Amino acid sequence: MTSPNYTGGFVLPERLVRVAPSRLAAPSGLLVTFSLLIFGAIWLFHLASTSLSPPVDNIEQLNWVRSLQWGYYKHPPLPTWLLWFPVQLMGMTEWTVNLLGAAVTLAAIGLLWRLLKALRGPKYAALALLSVLCITYYNGRLNYYNHNVVLMLAVVVSAWCCWLAFEERRMRWWLALGVVLGLGALVKYQIAVTVISVLCFWLTQRGWRDPLHVRGLLIAALIALLIFTPHMLWLPANDFGPVMYAVNTSLGVHLDTGERLFNAANWLADQLLNRSLPALVLLGLCAYSVSRRKKQRQAMTTPTPPLNKPGSRALIFSWAVVPLMFMPAVGIVFGSDLQLQWGTAFVLFAVPVSMELMPREVWQRVSMTFALKVFVALQAFLLLLSFVTSPLGLEVLKDDHWRTFKSKTFADEVAGPARARLGGAIRVVIGDGAIAGALALRLAERPLVLIDGHFRTSPWVPEDLVSRCGALEIIKAQQQPVNTTPVGVSFPGIYWRSIQPLWLHRACPG
Repeated sequence: MTSPNYTGGFVLPERLVRVAPSRLAAPSGLLVTFSLLIFGAIWLFHLASTSLSPPVDNIEQLNWVRSLQWGYYKHPPLPTWLLWFPVQLMGMTEWTVNLLGAAVTLAAIGLLWRLLKALRGPKYAALALLSVLCITYYNGRLNYYNHNVVLMLAVVVSAWCCWLAFEERRMRWWLALGVVLGLGALVKYQIAVTVISVLCFWLTQRGWRDPLHVRGLLIAALIALLIFTPHMLWLPANDFGPVMYAVNTSLGVHLDTGERLFNAANWLADQLLNRSLPALVLLGLCAYSVSRRKKQRQAMTTPTPPLNKPGSRALIFSWAVVPLMFMPAVGIVFGSDLQLQWGTAFVLFAVPVSMELMPREVWQRVSMTFALKVFVALQAFLLLLSFVTSPLGLEVLKDDHWRTFKSKTFADEVAGPARARLGGAIRVVIGDGAIAGALALRLAERPLVLIDGHFRTSPWVPEDLVSRCGALEIIKAQQQPVNTTPVGVSFPGIYWRSIQPLWLHRACPG
């Protein structure tokens, strides 16, 4: 006779049968935090050991953090401000920014788990957590720290505040929402997408019928505007740098009709069928396992009825569907070149909205042991895929992404001759923000980076520093410019030259 605790290969001890499923189905906040830390440690170690250069966005932030401004030539200032204290604490290193990027990403995912636990119960939230961690934005790019990552945290917190504003009917949550949206605007202008999500949810809940929610919405808007005002005042004094950057690189491209449709479809497909594919595989396998064992499980257990708080479904759809519709619409209507990474801040909500499309009882019947096994298998596959395509992987499978740029070798090739020509330490590197920034990180003197030679976009570089100290200039060109030296055969099309100081070298800071 088959034991009721028989799992298909071995008999679990009765103590584990009683305890393990409940812990998996309803993990505590402490267990989730510990699990996220383990997840982060594994992926950060892997990414650090398989990358020859830190992400370009991380390098960019390390350049900008040298001078706290109300804005930078590409983006608003808040992510750079947040990096300032960790840099003071841990130094101007790539690990400082890697750890901050992972902390922000995992904090956002942890808060999403907590929100879904309140909306749908612990088991639903646990499944969603495992699935979200399979989205490739949040594992293979876990070491990224940029405006999309910080925006994701603002998006999740805004969902929390909006839900609590209606759930508890307290003005303090509208005040908090205004603060979050204002800070989100200081992160990235795409917080406008979340503002639309707030309005959609407000309309679905008939917020106009309740004077508290009418006042709350208006006060939240006013608070957000007040927080954003200093940056708005900074913009005209700085030639509307972030706005012009967005227009020139994406929003103002004006693709033709065919390109618009393809671009929009490609963006949506990339978010759902590429970045989110492992998450959808996990959910699909879990749902299939339930249907396959449905009769047996119905005879054995009656699932706990899922939570179904009024308005919760509308909240999930508002935060998931609005971005997935808004971005392609912008591409089609305005001909904008949609950047694939724009989904970073929003696509994590694709998991709960996918779960909402299935009967809720399905997720209550999923074996968390089975879900965890699938999760581990998917993570192992993603780690293996990342390794074999990395600089340490198989030659035929290696990708040509930025992580393959040999920044340490680059620095070794250039540093000695450049110091000899300058007669001392390298204090300024001029050139492309990525290459010059990567080089600066590998040099012991940690020189300042003068991006593309423009002081206006590099306010951290004193305008007389090149005159006093000279500079190392890095140039990318198809043909060798005059008075330059090729970096080496490993870096085709990249050249360097020294700019001699005009003043006595002793005027240069030591």
